[in-house]
Amino acid sequence: MRLSLHRAMLSYGGGLLLHTASSGPVAGLDTLYLALQDADGITATGEVRINIAYLNGLAAEDVAAEALALLPHLDLTPAPETLLAAPPPLLSRAAAPLRMLVDLALHDLAAKRAGQPLAAFLGKSEPGKPEAGPVSYATNQTLFISDDATFLRQAQAYVGRGFRDLKVRIGAADFTEDLARIRSLRERFGVGVKIAVDANAAWSLADAPARLEALAPFDLAYVEQPVAPVGFDVLARLAEASPIPIMLDESVRGEDDAMRLAAGGHRLMAHLKLVKLGGLAPALRAARALAVAGVPCMIGQMNEGGLATAAALHLCVATQPRFAELYGADGLSNDPAPGLVYADGLVSTPALPGLGLSFARERTETLWEN
Repeated sequence: MRLSLHRAMLSYGGGLLLHTASSGPVAGLDTLYLALQDADGITATGEVRINIAYLNGLAAEDVAAEALALLPHLDLTPAPETLLAAPPPLLSRAAAPLRMLVDLALHDLAAKRAGQPLAAFLGKSEPGKPEAGPVSYATNQTLFISDDATFLRQAQAYVGRGFRDLKVRIGAADFTEDLARIRSLRERFGVGVKIAVDANAAWSLADAPARLEALAPFDLAYVEQPVAPVGFDVLARLAEASPIPIMLDESVRGEDDAMRLAAGGHRLMAHLKLVKLGGLAPALRAARALAVAGVPCMIGQMNEGGLATAAALHLCVATQPRFAELYGADGLSNDPAPGLVYADGLVSTPALPGLGLSFARERTETLWEN
């Protein structure tokens, strides 16, 4: 098995600036890629974004250094299904972003060997069964923190392209300004657009009940992570009294947290991200457990490049979550794995084996190869 590690800084065109209450302004997506080539010449690639210390506390340079220390000692010659079912201890002890990086590459390889799009492979469809049309799923689009003119212009652009599921980042300004922005969306688009908000844990627990009541007239689909991660019992009580469903993101820090929510007995929803859980394998287990428990979930992502976004897309198709957040690669100007299509409220990738996208390593910096 040949391996190589690559890095690139991905940028958006059109003046889009990522800005949330937790991240602050973000200029680009610092991204690692793991490329594999087996003895038969089949190539596969994994991806992970690493400048997300505001989410996981891990500095990008530390994650890159861990990858460079790990990969030369990692034996990926066994069948990818074997490695995914029982990761070697060296990989199991790695940080979640590194586990995701390897997990995606192994899933891409396994699905390509089976001749299936990854969604079919995850869903255990018949090997080699032809797929009709692209792999597609409905996604939201996020409106980041910006001035009012930019906010409404971006919202109009998304709706004009057929996206009628909008999530608004709030919590960085006075709450009255957040209310005004939500009101402006409802006044412009009416009930034909689904609106949700994400406070990124910016509210205090004391302020949350009154703010949830103030948002209730706007018919929101959910409020995501209104307060900082605290005990699930406290969050469950907040959700029980809330007039709006509450979704947890920052509180779902790994598979154990997702499985605790899958125990049920509450009104909370869960946002599953591959980079927090460590890849597709744990996210698939969590999504299935939540579905059995009747706990609604969203499969989503950080803002990420095409390969990581495609992985979340295939997982959505395989598990059919109530909500999906797959906007992350929309508008990237220098993605080394282009090919995702955003239109009419959907994100789509070709129904090709694996993730469905090709990786152009020449558009990245090579950090290491064996």
